Amino acid sequence: MNRTAMLLAAGLGTRLKEMTHDKPKALVKVAGKTLLQRNMEHLVSNGYDRIIVNIHHFGDQVIQFIDSHPCDAAIYISDERGCLMDTGGGIVQALPFFHDTPAVLVHNVDIISDVALMEIYDRFIASDDEAWLLTQDRDTSRKLLFDDDDLLVGWRNHNDGTFKWVRGEQSTYRELAFSGMHLFRPQLFDSFSYQRYSIIDLYLQQAAQHRIRSVEIQPGYWFDLGKAEDFHRIESQLQSEKPYAQ
Repeated sequence: MNRTAMLLAAGLGTRLKEMTHDKPKALVKVAGKTLLQRNMEHLVSNGYDRIIVNIHHFGDQVIQFIDSHPCDAAIYISDERGCLMDTGGGIVQALPFFHDTPAVLVHNVDIISDVALMEIYDRFIASDDEAWLLTQDRDTSRKLLFDDDDLLVGWRNHNDGTFKWVRGEQSTYRELAFSGMHLFRPQLFDSFSYQRYSIIDLYLQQAAQHRIRSVEIQPGYWFDLGKAEDFHRIESQLQSEKPYAQ
């Protein structure tokens, strides 16, 4: 089976502070390898043979890195150097790359894990759902809300107490953290115009009439290299884990 993935690598990386002063977040090295290379290797090892990478901040450096680091997959660039499209708008802009694929795995470039992405992709293809949000039961200030059938019903911000609901306020729900990975069928977003969107807002909008399901993951390791203060702890843990790209 051919498998298609998109690596979201266009972010400004401001939370990494001086690490992204002269390079994009995707090219920050952790335990000797860039985030981009680690995730490309993980995807290829899981059978993904088409990878789309979106770019904005220092995008030319990302292109040069890809050109100088060939891998066993076809790599395509979705260019947002003219306008950063956010996590949802970037996917909408990249839809022309997905017209001949039944499903797409989207993966934030600052997430490092050992999740079995081949198995999850194949299970999603065999399902009747239109999107899977890979979730975890962990502490975070923002949570996705799901009903008893694991379908998306809302979102909650614990910092300010706000909610966003799919079909109005729910009295019972389960709160789970988003893992930075999700799968969707390309037709789910066909009706959206090219503009900035948050991917969570897109899913909340589409969940009113489409099956957007939580699939909880329990990986051996999962790291979010989003903040500079977490860098040394994560690097140390990666070196002790000796993961796939070490």
